[in-house]
Amino acid sequence: MQGLSPRTAAILCYVPFVGWVGSLLFLATQRFRGDGYVRFHAFPGLYMSVFWLLFDIALLPVFGWSGWAMRKALNGTIRLAVLAGWIYMLIKTSNGETVRLPIIGELAERSAAEQGA
Repeated sequence: MQGLSPRTAAILCYVPFVGWVGSLLFLATQRFRGDGYVRFHAFPGLYMSVFWLLFDIALLPVFGWSGWAMRKALNGTIRLAVLAGWIYMLIKTSNGETVRLPIIGELAERSAAEQGA
């Protein structure tokens, strides 16, 4: 990870479906532990992956009582929204912009500040 720039590390946190691995690695490595930019981007990438997993494991079965079409529509809409969020953040971060998503951005700022302290 010596040749990896902070910007590239931040971008890797938003790779759909596998960005959580990069987020955990960057939060754990000594090199990026003190870098607020990478820490900030690692948390939203991690939170989006956790939401995806929670939706698949816990929330989707709750909606099993509804009709097949309703369940499929809800499932597709939420998955598409999370995937679009990952891609949006991937593009914005690759352009050097720091975007704070409404709820996740606030959580990420708090988490990065707490871990940095």
